[in-house]
Amino acid sequence: MYSISKRLFDITLSASGIILLLPIMLIVGATIKITSPGPMIYRAKRIGFQGNLFIMFKFRSMELFSDRYASSTSITDKRVTNFGRFIRRFKIDEFPQLFNVFFGQMSIVGPRPELEKYTSLYNKNQKRILSVKPGMTDFSSIYFRNLNQMIGDIDPDKDFEERFLDKKNSLRLKYVSEMSFRTDLKIIIMTIIVIFKSKNAS
Repeated sequence: MYSISKRLFDITLSASGIILLLPIMLIVGATIKITSPGPMIYRAKRIGFQGNLFIMFKFRSMELFSDRYASSTSITDKRVTNFGRFIRRFKIDEFPQLFNVFFGQMSIVGPRPELEKYTSLYNKNQKRILSVKPGMTDFSSIYFRNLNQMIGDIDPDKDFEERFLDKKNSLRLKYVSEMSFRTDLKIIIMTIIVIFKSKNAS
């Protein structure tokens, strides 16, 4: 029953979000095209439900071909465009993932999807993360809402792997263990509060 209601909730919320946010998304997309050469959408390869590879959509917030270098970003990362810093701060770059949710590749709430180079290292317990659909937000998204401000500049990927990856996986597993409609609503409310606080801090 929960899985059915969760999917219906995802379809309803993602469709409503796409309709309501479409004008904003068009403006954001146009601004990206005007201020930085390259596509407006970044197609990120991620590992999702049952270990399947899928393409996660994001508004491009970095210079073209930036993903050839480090996959993690620090607060002073020069690959991030000026407009990219703005949309990242308020999570606007994540809006296109509503399409991933609508098409069933993601859920509104679920473990944030990870790169294959990290999921390939999952132990038996961590593989439980892949037993549910990845989401736009979860406990790790809230706890590490300012992750780029915590990651060091010298070797961002190494710093992420050594200091944050295990904790993020623990929070992903926390969601898998506690997942319910009540937990989903709690995470959505907490996410909105976090974004609202970021807005007030500007």
